[in-house]
Amino acid sequence: PEPFPLPPATAGYPFPPAPYGGSYQPSQGSDDDWDDDWDDSSTVADEPGALSSSYPDYEAAGSGASGRYRLSTRSELSLGSRGGSSHPSGHPHPPGGTGAKSSATVSRNLNRFSTFVKSGGEAFVLGEASGFVKDGDKLCVVLGPRGPEWQENPYPFQCSIEDPTKQTKFKGMKSYIAYKLVPSHTGQQVHRRYKHFDWLYGRLAEKFPVISVPHLPEKQATGRFEEDFISKRRKGLAWWMDHMCSHPVLAQCDAFQHFLTCPSTDEKAWKQGKRKAEKDEMVGANFFLTISVPTGPGATLDLQEVESQVDGFKAFTKKMDESALQLNHTANEFARKQVTGFKKEYQKVGHSFKCLSQAFELDQQAFSAGLNQAIAFTAEAYDAIGDLFADQPRQDLDPVMDLLALYQGHLANFPDIIHVQKGALTKVKESKRHVEEGKMELQKAEGIQERCNIISFATLAEINHFHKIRVRDFKSQMQHFLQQQILFFQKVTQKLEEALHKYDSV
Repeated sequence: PEPFPLPPATAGYPFPPAPYGGSYQPSQGSDDDWDDDWDDSSTVADEPGALSSSYPDYEAAGSGASGRYRLSTRSELSLGSRGGSSHPSGHPHPPGGTGAKSSATVSRNLNRFSTFVKSGGEAFVLGEASGFVKDGDKLCVVLGPRGPEWQENPYPFQCSIEDPTKQTKFKGMKSYIAYKLVPSHTGQQVHRRYKHFDWLYGRLAEKFPVISVPHLPEKQATGRFEEDFISKRRKGLAWWMDHMCSHPVLAQCDAFQHFLTCPSTDEKAWKQGKRKAEKDEMVGANFFLTISVPTGPGATLDLQEVESQVDGFKAFTKKMDESALQLNHTANEFARKQVTGFKKEYQKVGHSFKCLSQAFELDQQAFSAGLNQAIAFTAEAYDAIGDLFADQPRQDLDPVMDLLALYQGHLANFPDIIHVQKGALTKVKESKRHVEEGKMELQKAEGIQERCNIISFATLAEINHFHKIRVRDFKSQMQHFLQQQILFFQKVTQKLEEALHKYDSV
């Protein structure tokens, strides 16, 4: 197989789209042994022992809840989706409301598989979500210089992923790779397997319908213990971890903190945290209850402007996805040419010079010896330049493709996020129409608009965060790429200059 296979034409994204809503089903038979003992034994990677074989890594890639508050989206007047006389206290509507108004409803989405429905967006907007929100569950959106933003994490941290080691269990019958994680805010190392990452990803993708949870590097059934694959996956996981730690909401999520801090040897604590995360009630429609947005004058968003911004972002993501796919294809093709074609061509030139020097050696004149040696050295220089070309993609093109893969995962998430926001806007438009037609009380319509406002704030905050990390990541990666390119051509120039100086004494 070629070392840089081209992606199939149909593969729009390197990773499967993230599941939104519904329970997350980990893929069975994936590359990291979804064992039957997932909940019973060896649920956390064992600490690497003396017999663990460590893989060398190639170049590195770049809350307690004090109070509980009852929150409900049900207004004092009957809500559209419930119809009629659902006054919370059981009393009929106050006089003055007409029969027509009290029975008006905002229509429900007929497609029950729509992301808007599955994510809980519809239930929330129509006022059907209620639950206890603990202090630790609150998520704040604030108004920043660029508009709505997630409130910054007051205690930012990073987490390194190092030393992938091969572990075994069942007396060597099963093997797996464990990664050493060292979060900067604890300094305590833990070991996790790929399936632990996969479990965490599933929980977060289900919990946060308007946040883009970065996709994990792809699964692989064969060759998963090969050094190149392990090194590449570690770099993919390092990018994933960087995006998790950089996100103000994801970084502080209980399930993520449990994943980072639970000691690898404490299986009981791991299971308790795992079950707690799986029983989290603040998912689906209830997730939206946890979001607090700016209040007061000037804090209400203009829905037309929001729609325009979201449409603009939708066009942006479509174009970015197309160009990322094209760049990935071009970089793949260029890397393949360097590894095979360029290397071969330079070494062919080197071989031809070598043949010439061998022919010259048949002349036994003493004064031609220096020339013969200089031409032979030139042949070696071209041979070495061929090797430099073959090794170069690992330094510059591979890291660019790793970054593109991560961002194609983000871009695959946004259509669903935008769909939730669009669904909420549609409900607002319907309620406004009902008010104009005298079929709905203004207060009920205002409740729908208020809840749509919350979804809009969260969506715009997520869009802002995406742009912020995109600029950071692509700046850093393009700098790295150009620095590596300059170093490469300096090495090539150095080889040619060395060859040139061999002729000085001829």
